[in-house]
Amino acid sequence: AVLHLEKMITTAGGKIFATNGKKGDFHATVKECQEAGGSIATPTNPSENDAILYFVKSYNTYAYLGIKESLIPSKFQFLDGPKLSYTNWHSKEPSGKGEEECVEMYTDGTWNDKRCNQNRLIVCQF
Repeated sequence: AVLHLEKMITTAGGKIFATNGKKGDFHATVKECQEAGGSIATPTNPSENDAILYFVKSYNTYAYLGIKESLIPSKFQFLDGPKLSYTNWHSKEPSGKGEEECVEMYTDGTWNDKRCNQNRLIVCQF
């Protein structure tokens, strides 16, 4: 059974990151992670970012992160409220100015602000 978990679980910073290989929009990702007993993957340092990037590269697709735009356009925060203490924005991002409230990870590990209705790889943390 362990072989079935290859490319499905990794650890970093005391957190376990996992994916089921499925895709969903931002709200579906949050819901699916909560139903699994975790939360949407939220990198707070470079090693956690790399752990999420492992899945993004393995599946060659983008993933949403547990970060949303605050009430102030172009200012982002963790879903549970605190200001971002770590960021890895792609060059010239965030650029949505209130139009793109969610954050996705590119296949190079950098972040982009994006509308919340795209289907992205579901990555959770526990």
